[in-house]
Amino acid sequence: MTISAIGCLLITIRLVTYGGKPMKRWILPADVTDAAKLVLDEVPVPVPGPGEVRIRVRAISMNYRDQLVLKGPFGRLPGRDLVPLSDVAGEIDAVGPQVEQWRVGDRVTNLHVLGWSDGRPPAAMGLGLGALEEDGVLAEYVVLPAERVMKAPANLDHAEAATLPVAALTAWNALFGDQPITADSTALIIGSGGVSLFALQLARAAGARVYATVRKDATGEALVRLGVDGFVNSVTEPQWGQAVFELSGGVDKVVDIVGVSIMSQALTALAPGGEVATLGLFDVAGEPLDGYALLGKQARVRGVAVGSRAMHDDLVHFVETHDIHPVIDQRIDFLDAPVAYTTQTSGGLFGKVVIELS
Repeated sequence: MTISAIGCLLITIRLVTYGGKPMKRWILPADVTDAAKLVLDEVPVPVPGPGEVRIRVRAISMNYRDQLVLKGPFGRLPGRDLVPLSDVAGEIDAVGPQVEQWRVGDRVTNLHVLGWSDGRPPAAMGLGLGALEEDGVLAEYVVLPAERVMKAPANLDHAEAATLPVAALTAWNALFGDQPITADSTALIIGSGGVSLFALQLARAAGARVYATVRKDATGEALVRLGVDGFVNSVTEPQWGQAVFELSGGVDKVVDIVGVSIMSQALTALAPGGEVATLGLFDVAGEPLDGYALLGKQARVRGVAVGSRAMHDDLVHFVETHDIHPVIDQRIDFLDAPVAYTTQTSGGLFGKVVIELS
């Protein structure tokens, strides 16, 4: 056999091993903290191994944690290039050996935390796909373990479904994961980010009343159109906790997307026996906790980090039953993915930023 023939044979074997065609993916190089410097790469399409499935990616949604990973050191390992982003939707187009629960053509999303089926979270949850040692989903195809794949709600398109794995599931956990709200409950959301908007939609679908704090009246008015019962401008009302309490009579649940720096105001807004579900990464240091407010109201403060497989299943069923459609502000083409990062941090955003593939 000639050298050229051997070369052709090796190329053929490699292409068969990886699916026989190339795909595009975006790489966040190890030393890069600027989205404009993401690199568009082309590699062979991966083939699922035992217990794995391949997803033809149709949409990827952005989360605030993606900005943290970009800037580092959160979610970054020194010297490691990374395929970024964590939330994907598409259809299964290949199934590896030993996979029985999924079929080619199934519409799916991903599960953010691997190994958390129900109950208490695992001691080592990791940071999800697109962080640390796990490559993410900013690619035309991704291969995932079969147990990390979730059914997409039948009533949502791919872009809408891609917003569920982090933002919607976090809102679900905050509202229903512990001390769940009911139709008799009152909830408070902070601002109009992805988790807050999901919390509004889910709480309203459950029959609860919802109030909001905003920094602009125009945002509050937009939230009213989505079903908010009232809002307080935290710029013009620095003691917004008391203003919310007076407006609402005290809320049963605060969905805190900021962090512990607002804890004093959040406790003031609570009704006796209420809960602050805090999930914000904007400020994880903050000020000392007001023990008098905590004890006086017999309040609960609970940290929230995404959710379990069981929660995700319940979320999908709830979204289908109530025909809830996520709020999407911008849909951006895959080839313009770096723009999605800057769009997400731009002023005036109302809803999720989603990257779409044809």
